[in-house]
Amino acid sequence: MRVDLLCSGSKGNCCIIRHKDTQLMIDCGSTKKYLTQAFMQAGVKKKDLDAVLITHTHKDHVAQLKHFRDLPIYSYCDLEDCSQHRIVRPLSQFDVKDIHIRVIGLSHDAPKTVGYVLETSEEKLVYITDTGYIPNHEKKYMENADYYIFESNHDVATLMKTRRPMFVKQRILGDSGHLNNEDASSCLTGLINTNTKKIVLAHLSEEANNPEMALDVLQNTFLKRDLPYTGIDWEAAGQHTITSLGMDLYNE
Repeated sequence: MRVDLLCSGSKGNCCIIRHKDTQLMIDCGSTKKYLTQAFMQAGVKKKDLDAVLITHTHKDHVAQLKHFRDLPIYSYCDLEDCSQHRIVRPLSQFDVKDIHIRVIGLSHDAPKTVGYVLETSEEKLVYITDTGYIPNHEKKYMENADYYIFESNHDVATLMKTRRPMFVKQRILGDSGHLNNEDASSCLTGLINTNTKKIVLAHLSEEANNPEMALDVLQNTFLKRDLPYTGIDWEAAGQHTITSLGMDLYNE
């Protein structure tokens, strides 16, 4: 499996997953110009995509959906003018060629928001962003993955110091908002196990967070729980940088 997180944040989100002759895209936010450049940099061609997985309908996740409407599109949320729209529901499972996919129901202020767990015969990827919390009954499906792309949106104290209106802050902090650094790290350290190779903290707020804060919280959570972390690679994804992971990177 090769994974290229092309962009991650409030200005756009897009992720490419490739395994053997299967190519999937999760979300298609950002601008057409940026996605075109990122596709070229990552060696991705639209004609090679087998399907698109959509997490929810906020613009930073579907801004460029019109350019992919002719492809099979899987989502729990309602979409318009998609000729091959396939409705999926939380905990449903389906296959796209060589990749097995399970849908994870999330809690966000967009109707029918989901995340995805993608598995091949050798590896497992958990992709979770845009949620106020992780439902306990779904955590078992996310355990012991090889790779986690996981929301760590904000630092609570930094968020409260921003000039955003209080109702916006309350929305972000609520159960239908976004995971903060502490909650994300607490959840991750309860999910990882011996298979885990890499954690990518995603959807960081540019105003209420930064990579250093998010990664420090993650490391401190590992230390508090007396968990070994030296064998796990971790990094924070950027809004306009490509983050790559997966076994296939080492086999090129």
